[in-house]
Amino acid sequence: MKRRSVMKYAAVAAALSMGLTACGGSGSSDAKESGVVRVTLANHVWTEGVKAAIPEFEKSSGLKVELTQLGEDQLSDQYNVKLNAGSDEIDVMMYRPLQEGKAFAKNGYLADLTSKVSSDSSWDWNDYQEGPVKATTADGKVVGVPIITEREVLYYRKDLLKAAGFAVPKTMEELEAAAKAIKESNPDTAGFVARTGKSAAVTQFSSFLYSFGGDFADSSGKSTVNSAAAKEAYAFYGGLIKNYGPANVSTDMSWPEAMAIFTQGKAAFYTEADSLYKNATDPAKSKVADTVGFAAMPAGPAGSKPYNIPSWGLAVNEASGNQDNAWKFIQWATSKERTLAAQKAGVPGPRASVWADSEGTSTYPKDLAEAIAASAKNGVGHDRPEVVTVGKAREIVGEPIVASITGADASAAADSAHEAFQKFLDSEKK
Repeated sequence: MKRRSVMKYAAVAAALSMGLTACGGSGSSDAKESGVVRVTLANHVWTEGVKAAIPEFEKSSGLKVELTQLGEDQLSDQYNVKLNAGSDEIDVMMYRPLQEGKAFAKNGYLADLTSKVSSDSSWDWNDYQEGPVKATTADGKVVGVPIITEREVLYYRKDLLKAAGFAVPKTMEELEAAAKAIKESNPDTAGFVARTGKSAAVTQFSSFLYSFGGDFADSSGKSTVNSAAAKEAYAFYGGLIKNYGPANVSTDMSWPEAMAIFTQGKAAFYTEADSLYKNATDPAKSKVADTVGFAAMPAGPAGSKPYNIPSWGLAVNEASGNQDNAWKFIQWATSKERTLAAQKAGVPGPRASVWADSEGTSTYPKDLAEAIAASAKNGVGHDRPEVVTVGKAREIVGEPIVASITGADASAAADSAHEAFQKFLDSEKK
């Protein structure tokens, strides 16, 4: 969670007290008695779909939904103010499991939903993919339900690959060979592009790390960013960009900059979140829309292990006195029917059933749907260190990425990052 000034907190608190959200001022005990459930959601395509269908829920449940819809920064501000104060004015809350979930769980903000998710066989918790479930579980307790997922996949140019005489890469070695050949035969076209920024690159580097057999930390909470597997992954990821990437590549690119290089026809391969695919396939945004293909992450020594994460989930405020009604809303909003509807609207779902349903994949490119299905089976449930202070952790473990891209000693950088990351992990335990 970002630190905010006392003055900003005061301003936000004042705004909230003036009723600028839809929550009103009465407590959840009143809401329970009056059949009201207070729901706080982020601005998102998923939210728009649920919002439009709320009258259906109200009619079937007999409950009244009071909806607060906020941008991400506003959402964080409201949670900082209300959850820290132990307010019971939020019943259901949309949150980012990998960004703030560990902090929320540690602070006791999230209600234990373990018994609730297993109580309704028709709702079917077993239908949820393993990676997203892991990310919404804390200390063995289910504290959230995933609603939106993403995985890392390989974007590629079909025309360049065909001209170079290569098949779609299935291994990291094949990816490097194809990137090298295309770069050599097309000097103005990068063989490979991806995020390069120290923090921004961490999530996309993670799939390389897992596929090489590494991780950021082990099960006991000890840093593993200088393991042999991690050093290999750092060197490989950075080497692809250094040796076959764009000329004079910067080391502060996030997805918009990397995507722009790919969509302007300046790169053959690009690894990125599947949720961003329309940027590459929309002719209004992409010069190569007609030639873009998708594939699962190429396999490293440990296989193909992309992240498979929930970017957003729904949780119940532990301080709410209206938890049963809150769960009724979550059950409805995350049902198989609602998840399928959201997926058809372009929101990748966390349920296995929607990916097995032809309706669920009808709006996706066929090769992308296949890549997503494969990635969901092999996916890892985190794309960054699983810590409370995520931003700081990303800065630390991202250092060797930049070192490798710039041609510095990636192994030495990994050793330095390991030492700093271990100190960081130790400090979080205090």
